[in-house]
Amino acid sequence: MRQRKAKNMEERLAACSAYSIADGQKMKGSWKSVFQNENDIYMELGCGKGQFVLKQAELHPDRNYIAVEGQESVVLQALEKAAAANIPNIRFLSAFMRDVTEYFEEGELSGIYLNFSDPWPKERHAKRRLTHSNFLKGYARVVKDGGILEFKTDNDSLFEFTIQEIKANDYEIIEYSRDLHNSEFLSRHVTTEYEDKFNALDKNINFVKVIL
Repeated sequence: MRQRKAKNMEERLAACSAYSIADGQKMKGSWKSVFQNENDIYMELGCGKGQFVLKQAELHPDRNYIAVEGQESVVLQALEKAAAANIPNIRFLSAFMRDVTEYFEEGELSGIYLNFSDPWPKERHAKRRLTHSNFLKGYARVVKDGGILEFKTDNDSLFEFTIQEIKANDYEIIEYSRDLHNSEFLSRHVTTEYEDKFNALDKNINFVKVIL
């Protein structure tokens, strides 16, 4: 669904420009220069309004975060939150990132988060799912040795598909739950906006953490 353009979008984006990356492909291989330190870099692909990644950045000031979101009017809300909270270790990129290798060099990231990605339920659209093998192979290239992928979804069918793709590529599953909010992993997890809504409806949240 196309998002309605936010009021005064250009002016508001300009006010948050310190937290925004204009052209992510030009940063390939030099992302650490953005943060001016040698800390590990993690990416959330599809950050929405930013609840998850902003909290991660606050909890882990020794890490850097890149938050990617295709809908500019949505990422604007996350940008404004980051600017208001003065969080230094996060940057936002408004892009529909289809090939991570166009944005990052091999081993440039330490981990990737996929939270409540579009399930693309029709079988003919399976290759569009962000956990399809084609995407997973790209993630494995840009994440350093021992780096991780974390995936959460309310969609049981998408989760089952994801596990099949992970196993087909022989990635190591180190954490797994079909009901995250009633699992041993919950205490250290940060929620997303979608996750809070689904949890309020008592919908199980599927979760897997993988070494790529």
